[in-house]
Amino acid sequence: MAGEGVEMSEEEGAFEAFVCPLTKQVMRDPVTIETGQTFEREAILKWFRECRDNGRRPTCPLTQRELRDTEVSPSVALRSVIHEWRARNEEKDLDRACASLVGGFAGHAGDEEEESALRALVHVSQICQRSAASKDLVRRRGVLRAVAEMLKSGSRRLRLKSLQVLRVLVEDNDDNKEELGKGDTIRTIIKFLSNEHVQERELAVSLLHELSGHEPTCERIGAVYGAILLLVGMGSSKSESAVAVDKAESTLRNLDRFDANVKQMADNGRLQPLLTRLLRGEPDTRVAMADYLGELALANDDKAAVAEQAGPLLVGMLRTGATPAKEATLKALREISSSEASAKLLLQRAGVLPPLVNDVLFSTGHLPMKLKELAATILANLVASGADFRSIPLDDDEDDDGGGGGRGRRRTLLSEDVVHSQLHLISNTGPAIGCRLLSVLAGLTSSRATVADVVAAVKSSGATISLIQFIEAAHRDIRVESLKLLRNLAPYMGAELADALGGSLSSLLRAISSDGGGVTEEQAAAVGLLGDLPEGDSSLTRQLFDLGAFRALAPKLAELRRGTIRGGNRYVTPLTEGVVKVMYRVTCALEEDAEYVEFAREAGLAPLFVELLHTNGMDTVQLYSAMALEKLSLQSSHLTAIPAPPSPPAGFGCACLGRRPAAAAVPAGVCRVHGGFCSLRETFCLAQADGGKAVERLVACLDHLDGRVVEAALAALSTLVCDGVDAREGVVVLGEADGLRPVVDIMVESRTEALQRRAVWAVERILRVEEIAREVAADQTVASALVEAYRNGDPRTRQTAERALRHLDRIPNFSAAFQSKRS
Repeated sequence: MAGEGVEMSEEEGAFEAFVCPLTKQVMRDPVTIETGQTFEREAILKWFRECRDNGRRPTCPLTQRELRDTEVSPSVALRSVIHEWRARNEEKDLDRACASLVGGFAGHAGDEEEESALRALVHVSQICQRSAASKDLVRRRGVLRAVAEMLKSGSRRLRLKSLQVLRVLVEDNDDNKEELGKGDTIRTIIKFLSNEHVQERELAVSLLHELSGHEPTCERIGAVYGAILLLVGMGSSKSESAVAVDKAESTLRNLDRFDANVKQMADNGRLQPLLTRLLRGEPDTRVAMADYLGELALANDDKAAVAEQAGPLLVGMLRTGATPAKEATLKALREISSSEASAKLLLQRAGVLPPLVNDVLFSTGHLPMKLKELAATILANLVASGADFRSIPLDDDEDDDGGGGGRGRRRTLLSEDVVHSQLHLISNTGPAIGCRLLSVLAGLTSSRATVADVVAAVKSSGATISLIQFIEAAHRDIRVESLKLLRNLAPYMGAELADALGGSLSSLLRAISSDGGGVTEEQAAAVGLLGDLPEGDSSLTRQLFDLGAFRALAPKLAELRRGTIRGGNRYVTPLTEGVVKVMYRVTCALEEDAEYVEFAREAGLAPLFVELLHTNGMDTVQLYSAMALEKLSLQSSHLTAIPAPPSPPAGFGCACLGRRPAAAAVPAGVCRVHGGFCSLRETFCLAQADGGKAVERLVACLDHLDGRVVEAALAALSTLVCDGVDAREGVVVLGEADGLRPVVDIMVESRTEALQRRAVWAVERILRVEEIAREVAADQTVASALVEAYRNGDPRTRQTAERALRHLDRIPNFSAAFQSKRS
């Protein structure tokens, strides 16, 4: 049609009177001027403006006659006739287009058929853009469905044009939207959102945006699996065009009218619609949203966002809501509280602790136990956040007033009566609540700031026996949490725990020895508890020995060292540390019973601990291995087999000759440090060749970042230069392992008082060798370090430093001078 740039020859019955003399196109708004000529309104008005702009009076374009005025009159009759003519032509064009489209275009047709379909789509689009009524006709004639089918075409051009045309057909037409929502068309459109072609994605999301304005169709869009996820991804994309992102966002805003869609959005990380309903909805809606919030698996950032925005509201619902509201709220809080940041927000800003503990957990009303279980889980999450519970009151401000108008001491989670209440619940409720509350106490006792309060409450309540009984419970989680708690208590009430364990020791050993195909948390916790009990408790050591604990754990420790037991999880390291601590216990009792010595020999403890010194990344393992080697090495002088003294050579039996007998050769294999037959396995001698480079590995530990490991390694090495051995030869052994300079450096660095004391003692022993003393005397740093120890050390260190300075001739040897005068 002429008005749309279509050639006139395509029209039928177009009269000359329909055509504007200026535009040469069929008129849409014909008007008549004073000469009686008819023109398109916009065209003649433009002519008049040009006349004025050129400085001449307006004229008639056809007659060139000057006009008295430029008034125009609508040609109503002509416009009506043109409209009818246009409608007849559009209907014919639409008939041809419909016939072409509904005729069954093949998805993989040839170029000619494809071009024909494209022309038909263009005609349909143009007609429907001009006439809204044509959209209904298109639907009734089946064209809408036919165009929808073209979305499955193998031709990208057809798919793109079909998306464009569908957008036109459904715009401002709810009936067409309803029709297009039937069948699988919506699903087909949604598939385009994941298409690699940018234009297809943009057109598809624009069409979905238009369809989402129709409520029934909007609901169908949300019901298509994956639709909301794709829209959320597009709405937050950095690579999509601004148009696509905007349309996706607008579509999602339309979709969030339905609760089911809001839940899907929350599932896919779009939480704000759910939070808006939670914050502004009716009470029933709030409960529903809170309930669903508790079913989500939120990222930690989302948990913090929810806690910040909705925390106070949820706490209010917990205080005042009925039982269903409380349950929904507790579910939501259980999920939100499971990250450190969100838990602290709930504690500090929302004030969740008082209603959680007072109104639910310790409530004496008829609340379902399920709610108490939820409250206990939330409390465990809150404690795991590491917040300072000493400063978080359990009482509301209005309940804090003490007697006499003053303010009484605030109750906290660490108050004695509160801990007693938790212990009571642990013993008198089911495993679900008991387990979570054990976790709460385990968390509180893991902090040095709060452990003392819990220890005092456990002692005053007499709950030690009850807590120990839980390590034999049927539920694994209860056993694990009770073991964690008892382990945290062990440094503060180790003697009480050791006395109370009694028959439970066998249960602990069974848990440690269980073989479930890998290292379990229970194994690590059980051996950790045993390892943290006082190693000086000889009664406990005897019980463990008689139960075969050491014999069972020695091969396990060897397997852990070799990597035979890997488990592939995070409990291998704590299990190894715990076993090393337990095995260290037997080295502390070597002097008490020969059985322990014999066991250490049979189990090869000394070689094993030497191997464990090489366990990089496990500071505790290295620490206790070095400590154990010190204990073992101290026994070497007692265990070494001293050879019989050789007979004097013939002819030298008379002592009156004033000649000293020649020194007999030292028998082969005699230890130069201990003077007897030694080995690492049998006599625990560190200086022997079979020691697997024990001295070298201990020297390597002197460079450790952990001062405790350094001190333990130095203590073990010091056994080679202590009383009862040939200290000079011990110094030689240290020198051969390049250990002399590191010992001196430790003294110079003076990292800790204990380390300084140990290093000064060792240096003094080393300086007893005159050759070394002469060499060191020139080193001013050594002398300065000894002077510092002499000035500021404790009395024993000062005495040792004084002797060392005498070896360096920094202090006169007055006692030698006095002896000289007497003689």
